[in-house]
Order: sequence, then structure tokens, then C-alpha cells
Amino acid sequence: MDQRVCLECGAPVLGRADKRFCSDQCRTAYNNRLNSDTTNYMRKVNRILRKNRRILAALNPDGKARVSRKKLQALGFHFNFYTNTYRTKSGKIYYFCYEQGFLPIDNDYFTLVIREEYVA
Repeated sequence: MDQRVCLECGAPVLGRADKRFCSDQCRTAYNNRLNSDTTNYMRKVNRILRKNRRILAALNPDGKARVSRKKLQALGFHFNFYTNTYRTKSGKIYYFCYEQGFLPIDNDYFTLVIREEYVA
């Protein structure tokens, strides 16, 4: 019978036939290393999304507001990062950062909204 070795540290693996790591620490280290590139990118994107959401929430305490592009840009808002969109029957497209949304309107202004039924 072949001696199985840990995929992370190379130590002998004892136990079940399908076991691939000698310990939980090696399994965690292996998977963290394997996913580190994706995780770093995802961390950056999630940081931007959270910041966008915080900006929208701060500017929209009452559930509906109007704000200029300049004000959003001054606060560090990234317009190309959002979690989802919603198209109305009339063709308007709302962009959402989680439950906080924005709709481009005339003259470089945006209507801010909160999607109450976001988690349904």
C-alpha cells in the first residue's frame, strides 16, 4: 500500500482513505494559499462595494434623496462597482450597492433610494 502524504507539508496522512491532509491547520493553510489571488481581488472589490454603500446610506437617511455626481466623486464613490441592477417597466435602470440604490437623472444628478424588499 502506498504511503499517503499531506498536500501541504508532506507529512504522512493517517485515517480515512480519502483524507488528504495531516491536520486541520494544513488543510486551512493549503486552501488559503490556493485561494489567495482570488481572495485578494475579492477583498478589494468588497471594500469598494462597502464604501459605496456607506456613502449612499449617509447621503440618503430618509429613503429618497437627490445628489450630484461631484458630491459622490468627492466622497470617493466608484460608479462602476455595484451589486445588481433593476430595470423598471419604463426602462430606467437603478444601480444597487446591496439595498442602497442610485438612478442617473438629468444634469449629472442621481436619485438615491433604498430597496426595502432587498432580502426576500
